[in-house]
Amino acid sequence: MELDLDESSLAIGRIERALSRIEKALADRAKRPVAAPAADQSALKAEVAAVIGELDLLIAEAKRG
Repeated sequence: MELDLDESSLAIGRIERALSRIEKALADRAKRPVAAPAADQSALKAEVAAVIGELDLLIAEAKRG
């Protein structure tokens, strides 16, 4: 599967938005003195997994040329 420029731009946009959500979640978490609930941790893990998936896709495409 080849990504064209538009698809690559969309993937990068998704990565940027997910990283922003991760950054916000971590900042919010740092402000709370109590450990984050399991739901917050699961959501954060899902965001990280989404970023890794998008990066894997872009890296694979870059390797193919």
